[in-house]
Amino acid sequence: MVNQDIPYFCIKVTPQNKAQAEAEQMRIVQDAGAELIVLARYMQGLSDEMCQRFSGRIINIHHSFLPSFKGANPYKQAFEKGVKLIGATSHYVTADLDEGPIIEQDIIRVTHAQSNDDYVSLGRDVEAQVLSRAVHAHVRGRVFINGHKTVVFPASPGSYTSERMG
Repeated sequence: MVNQDIPYFCIKVTPQNKAQAEAEQMRIVQDAGAELIVLARYMQGLSDEMCQRFSGRIINIHHSFLPSFKGANPYKQAFEKGVKLIGATSHYVTADLDEGPIIEQDIIRVTHAQSNDDYVSLGRDVEAQVLSRAVHAHVRGRVFINGHKTVVFPASPGSYTSERMG
């Protein structure tokens, strides 16, 4: 693996230090000149200040069970209810938790023959695919926020695409 000298920061966030931790995160992003923040498994809401400061520059990924199956074990809840489709949603972050303009979504069919662990594995796979496509569309300038929605243009001919990137 090639070392790209990309700095890595680990900032512990607790209820007691949340404001200070977020201020440090914003400072790091600003100092680095980062153009995009990707939240993956970041189980914290962001402040109004951070959402406004980096509006249209923060992408989140989560399972598509909201609002039906909230909490720490959505795949288990879905398994117990016998859902037939599981999926993921990637969206821009706003101060309204998990309600920002959607960039990308996808689903996968599941059956009664699969276990809860299968649901988790398949769900994480589709989450990774959806996040990858959302980031790709964003960095290629194919996503435009239009109110509470996005307009996502298909990839141009000859650019990197998969059959699902459109």
